[in-house]
Amino acid sequence: MSDATREAEPVVERDLSDPGLYFNRELSWLQFNARVLDLALDAEVPLLERLKFLAICSSNLDEFFMVRVAGLHDQVEAGIEKPLQDGRTPSDTLEAIRRVVREHVARQSRCLNHDLRPALAEHGIRIVRYPDVGAAERKKLDERFQRQIFPVLTPLAVGLGRPFPYISNLSLSLGVIVHDPVTDVQTFARVKVPKEMLPRFHALGDGRTFVPLEDLIAANLDALFPGMEIVDHHVFRVTRDADFTVSDEADDLLRAVEDELRARRFGEAVRVEVGAGMSSGMREQITRALEVDADDVFEIDGMLDLTDLWDIVKVPGFPELRDPPWQPVTQPRLQADEGEEPDVLAAMRKRDILVHHPYDSFVTSVERFVDQAVNDPDVLAIKQTVYRTSDDSPLVPALIRAAERGKQAVCLVEVKARFDERANIQWGRAMEEAGVHVVYGLPSLKTHAKCILVVRREGDGIRHYLHVGTGNYNAKTARLYTDFGLLTCDEELGADVADMFNFLTGFARPRGYRKALVAPMHLRDAVIAEIDRTIAVHESGRPARIRMKMNSLVDRECIQALYRASQSGVSVDLNIRGICCLKPGVPGVSDNIRVISVVGRFLEHSRIFEFQRDDDCVTFIGSADLMPRNLDTRVELLAPVRDEAIRGDLTDTLDRCFADNVNAWELDAECIWTRRTPGDGEPRSVHRELMAAHAAEAAEAASQAASQA
Repeated sequence: MSDATREAEPVVERDLSDPGLYFNRELSWLQFNARVLDLALDAEVPLLERLKFLAICSSNLDEFFMVRVAGLHDQVEAGIEKPLQDGRTPSDTLEAIRRVVREHVARQSRCLNHDLRPALAEHGIRIVRYPDVGAAERKKLDERFQRQIFPVLTPLAVGLGRPFPYISNLSLSLGVIVHDPVTDVQTFARVKVPKEMLPRFHALGDGRTFVPLEDLIAANLDALFPGMEIVDHHVFRVTRDADFTVSDEADDLLRAVEDELRARRFGEAVRVEVGAGMSSGMREQITRALEVDADDVFEIDGMLDLTDLWDIVKVPGFPELRDPPWQPVTQPRLQADEGEEPDVLAAMRKRDILVHHPYDSFVTSVERFVDQAVNDPDVLAIKQTVYRTSDDSPLVPALIRAAERGKQAVCLVEVKARFDERANIQWGRAMEEAGVHVVYGLPSLKTHAKCILVVRREGDGIRHYLHVGTGNYNAKTARLYTDFGLLTCDEELGADVADMFNFLTGFARPRGYRKALVAPMHLRDAVIAEIDRTIAVHESGRPARIRMKMNSLVDRECIQALYRASQSGVSVDLNIRGICCLKPGVPGVSDNIRVISVVGRFLEHSRIFEFQRDDDCVTFIGSADLMPRNLDTRVELLAPVRDEAIRGDLTDTLDRCFADNVNAWELDAECIWTRRTPGDGEPRSVHRELMAAHAAEAAEAASQAASQA
């Protein structure tokens, strides 16, 4: 479908709450992970990048079981069988998930065993089993086992007075059947594979041949059970419920989260992975001890826990097996003239600035913005949200320096950011000790908004300098995820963000906001109102269209609003990276809706909401996806983009995303994603195009600056 307004089909009277108009949330996520797996299977992708995608795919699936599948188990155990949005009950959904995942993990194993390992071996990178190693190398491995591995192993036998050992979440284990030739007693023992403290893959002399740690242990089980006969052994892995909920009544949020983190280790087992060929007796003993149904046991043909393939991806050298390196550039507006220091605040005073990571450098934009604010004697206060950040982030230490210099430094640390809770608690305590005002959010809400507010004294007043982003303040992910950041001195937007901070740190409830859209107050209603305004413009005979880019689309009310837009004839283009519960192409309901997903070198993470109405274009960027959790139980922030040139840059990004035919998939009404191909046309990759465009713009700006020097 073209970008021009599409002709409206006759409206079919259909209840927009009909379950047949919605895809299942969990199955849609599994389809996203299948698209990641497709990249691992793609022969056009460099070999080590394919291995990386296989590791990501495995890691994604782990989190899916720990959170989403665990939640479904909780519903089933609680007797909740109310149909979900698509009409399936929790039990129905679990059954469908198991079926899809079995096929999924079989594809993963085939990809590694039959595609990637042989292809890597052709380039000299080998992942081999212990028996396949030569005698001389086996001797060296055995010596390494005795020196480095054996001392940290603890075999745990099960028997009289010896209960089945506790097995922690995501730990890899060897199940061993041991026979005592003296007493003729046979017993089960568990040996943990200590990959948290030892390398998962042990390199041989050439540094390019690797033997899995569990193979080294299995080959030396005699050393762990002297005088016994090893009857059988197999690997297995346990996944536990790792989600938790903090009570709205929690008096001390920090302590409540710490208590839940301790409890997380003992969550219910929701998945057991076992090596193919494990005997029925061993499997039954493991599942009975872990209280897991047979339906939740997944047999793996080959290696378990492919997340550790990252260790192989990082092997030095082999540039021909990787994507060409990309070095983020300094945004042209933030480049300094020859011989001068960059001045981010001065550039912001001239005009709003848009940065697009990883094409634009996070270091020379966001980090420089904060660093300059810390060093500026006229800056009175710096306020920031932290949802996820890196261990070596300079932004949090910058807030500590600001506090030490007498500025008011405020940091809202979200301690409920899933799987980053401990890191955020540590950062929060370090900042508190340095005098930063740290707030840990509200028990009932997660603070997911991405913003930094700088308050500067200028003349006899103050000015707000503001960064509103779509992604986390994390220098590592800023090189891997596509995210936007708006640097602005907009007075009303700055006042909105100041009010939002006061709501989060104090005891206040703003009556309304001037420009910002903030959840959970009114973001859903505001987005739906923009959709309705667009419908009204189209129905008056003027051109109108809606384009949105986000990670996930789940919220029923927003989907129904988009269905109404389609029914009225409005062109709706959606770029949804992950979950999409909306069905495009349903006659009389969503004929005018197109849904694509871009999955490629960078993780598409930015959110853009664009409403084109005749000559007027209303555009927002920010932290929120259209999901109930974002709209109802999180603090989210969308900022309007007023600068015409910046809106043009966002429109250009959307254009390139919808034109991508290299790493884009298109969704149909049957919930089938079909990968686009260039065919006879020109290959279009949004990632490649934006890298080239940003490099060219930065080079031109540098050339102009040099010629004027």
